[in-house]
Amino acid sequence: MNLVMESCTYRYARRRNPVLEDFNYRLPEGLTVLLGPNGAGKSTLLKLAASVIFPQEGAVTLGRLKAGTKTYRKSIAWMPQDIIPIPSLKVREYVAYIGWLKGMNRNDAWQQALRALERVKLRDKAEVKTSQLSGGQLRRVGVAGALVHNAQVLLLDEPTAGLDPHQRRVFREILGDLTQDVKVLLSTHDVADLAEEASHVTVLHGGRILHDDTAFAFMRHTPPGIAAGRAAEGAYTALLGEHGLDY
Repeated sequence: MNLVMESCTYRYARRRNPVLEDFNYRLPEGLTVLLGPNGAGKSTLLKLAASVIFPQEGAVTLGRLKAGTKTYRKSIAWMPQDIIPIPSLKVREYVAYIGWLKGMNRNDAWQQALRALERVKLRDKAEVKTSQLSGGQLRRVGVAGALVHNAQVLLLDEPTAGLDPHQRRVFREILGDLTQDVKVLLSTHDVADLAEEASHVTVLHGGRILHDDTAFAFMRHTPPGIAAGRAAEGAYTALLGEHGLDY
């Protein structure tokens, strides 16, 4: 099923101008990296997709499912930047609890929690208190919470912020393995999060899409002479420059 935003307009009450206006978007297969500066509309896009907020105009759908319905919410998983541990819960209990909140019965949630932890390489932490996990491990528990109820779309807001290089690599490798079954939209300020795993790149600026194509097409914007480790940053800067915008 395709996640689609059609003619969506959203404005916050305190703002006169809409963050997104007559906005259209279709999430492709695989891992999509969503880039853009502060105020570009990335978080608003994610919240609309997660049905945390609703457009004043337009519609958000997943196949035939309308945003806000119980079935839609069960099919979408949103992981905010900060995963807050529940000190009284162990890791498996935490993931099972998320499944229960999504409508699973207790037994199914308990059984599926262990399978979800296996997929994010945290089965060995199943009986550890969530308050004892590192930041990178907590983010992976958040992903397990999405997998426990078989979400079809995973929305991630700055999931690698504050992680060290090793934790970032582990997290990206896990996402790369998941995209055979789940569509992933990853919002970030860090173009390095493209890595090798991203299949698609969407660039937002001022609530409009500047680029929505394959990662390969995005990297073609890289100016000649840029060091390999900064190629993605070079492509992003060049793309903004092509539209007369600042980095």
